[in-house]
Amino acid sequence: MWLPGAPRPPLLAVAVAAAGLALAVAARRWRRRPVREVLFFPSPPSCTEALLAEAAGPGAAARPCPCPLPRTDCSLSRLLRRLLSARRSLDICLFAFSCPQLGRAVRLLHRRGVRVRVVTDARYMGLRGSQIGLLRRAGIPVRHDEGRGYMHHKFAIVDRRMLITGSLNWTTQAIQTNRENVLVAEDAEYVRLYLEEFERIWEQYNPANCRFYSKDSD
Repeated sequence: MWLPGAPRPPLLAVAVAAAGLALAVAARRWRRRPVREVLFFPSPPSCTEALLAEAAGPGAAARPCPCPLPRTDCSLSRLLRRLLSARRSLDICLFAFSCPQLGRAVRLLHRRGVRVRVVTDARYMGLRGSQIGLLRRAGIPVRHDEGRGYMHHKFAIVDRRMLITGSLNWTTQAIQTNRENVLVAEDAEYVRLYLEEFERIWEQYNPANCRFYSKDSD
């Protein structure tokens, strides 16, 4: 503020200071906020073909979908978008995985060069409709438990920065029928803890470390 009798500040200095203040305000306004999202299920049936086709890239063949389902934003489409945002890595730890749309998204990321790893439950991976066989045939490494308890986790980590976790198994029934929840968060501390758990299980389920028991062993 200029007071009468005081020397006037140089106009250039005033202009530079004003420009700097404006840039600082704009940077703060446009700085990307960490992702914080909660998704609730069941999710109404909707067509995700356009979303998956777009994620496949400009060179992918167009796949017009004749289905009568609406193209609406829903919890499933939001979950797909979060997964498809992966650029470097996707680590998945799931009890059950049979949703075709989510399975296709994971295979698409693998084809794009994203490093995908999957941990799952041995009992449920072989059930009819499971996506695990398709993931393995696509070249995605999958490891599973070999103990008596269930591998009951339900989480994924995108690019080692975004956590996706909650009650949801990635099955069509859970997505369209069950009351479920999914939390999506970019929180460094939570991501670190889940990454540590994933790496611990990944190493524990390494086939080289597996022990095989006979029927008579206890």
